[in-house]
Amino acid sequence: MKKLFAKYAESVESACTVKCVGYVFRVHGLLVESTGPQSVVGEICRIISRGEELLAEVVGLNGSTVQLMVYGATEGIELGARVEASGSSLTIPCSPAMLGRVLDALGRPLDGKGGFNINCRNPAMREAPPAFSRPIIRERLSTGIRAVDGLLAVGKGQRIGIFAGSGVGKSTFLGMIAASSQADVNVIALIGERGRELNDFIVNSLGEDAMKRSVVVAATGDKSALERLKGAYTATAIAEYFRDLGMNVLLLLDSVTRFARAQREIGLSRGESAAHRGYPPSVFDMLPKLLERAGTSERGTITAFYTVLVEGDDMDEPVSDNVRATLDAHIVLSRRLASRGHYPAVDVLQSISRLSEEVSGEATRAAVRTVKRLIADYAEAEDVINAGAYRQGSNPDIDAAIAKRPEIEDFLIQGIGDRTGLGETLTRLGGIAGVEIPDAEQAGPTAKRV
Repeated sequence: MKKLFAKYAESVESACTVKCVGYVFRVHGLLVESTGPQSVVGEICRIISRGEELLAEVVGLNGSTVQLMVYGATEGIELGARVEASGSSLTIPCSPAMLGRVLDALGRPLDGKGGFNINCRNPAMREAPPAFSRPIIRERLSTGIRAVDGLLAVGKGQRIGIFAGSGVGKSTFLGMIAASSQADVNVIALIGERGRELNDFIVNSLGEDAMKRSVVVAATGDKSALERLKGAYTATAIAEYFRDLGMNVLLLLDSVTRFARAQREIGLSRGESAAHRGYPPSVFDMLPKLLERAGTSERGTITAFYTVLVEGDDMDEPVSDNVRATLDAHIVLSRRLASRGHYPAVDVLQSISRLSEEVSGEATRAAVRTVKRLIADYAEAEDVINAGAYRQGSNPDIDAAIAKRPEIEDFLIQGIGDRTGLGETLTRLGGIAGVEIPDAEQAGPTAKRV
């Protein structure tokens, strides 16, 4: 009997019987300031103005002044509007019934299909799993993309950055991974994207079959900075829910750059100074806290791909540099390759997976080294070859690179609907390198390095 009423007793004990209220005295740009209510940073409040109710979040405290950002627009908020504290931070509804659904930054349905049964509510903001509780990554994850599975192997629980300028194919690349991966669940966050790209991604890039095992969280570019920021946290919280159920989850977030820009808007609005190229310090504090939440846990895994929009193709701009230092791998999409119709435009020589050798067998590692050397030898001599100044037989390494070039190009170039299993990818890779890869490695073995 005690167990039956335990949750109700807990609710009564934790309930706040005093309603904390305050009143708006200033609306300045994105920021709403009020006298009271008594609250903490991150707490959800309700602003009641002319009979309308808006959700807002406490983003700063300055004496008795509470600084709030609204989930939505500030239009319609009047001086003296009532502000009520909820006593809790943002929580996200979670349930297996979310699969196949499109949600907003607060976890509410966007697809017009009505509500869904909720099993629990998870906090949007949460600490990463303790470092010593994370199992070591040993198992390979197949993405279906030959350039990645063959030369930049990914492990279950790894965190990978996809770095590219605008229009180089980041969203299409993510769609290919989501449609072809062997993960149990896909959680996809589209942060700051154009509105028209939402349906385009779901229909053309993701596809009906992959959508059935996916949850899409969308906060398009016309949404408030707070919604774009929280969209990333909401998607991560949903991925954590499925990981806690013991599943292997694939988290795809497009893009970290727009997440950082949303925090820049919020930080500058509340008075932070710009520290580096216009970004306030809070951006560089929040990035690792978000990215570290993915990975392995004692129950399941979150393998995460984060796209980074490289401004002016500058790989050393602040957000790119910070993200690259935090993640376990980076895949660079090259504008030069894309302009030649080479898709996906993965620059193999500029990309690296720090766990590639940990999840690959010995024969696979040997094949990868051989093929990368062939690609590098051709790249170094490409200008001379294209100018017609290279004489066959001058250098045996370059001769081999030229001979293997068509086969390597055919291996790396892949259509959107061309899904290649891991076994076929490694067989073709071994054929290029002249290395026989055993069946055990082609099945995606757990490979220990001695």
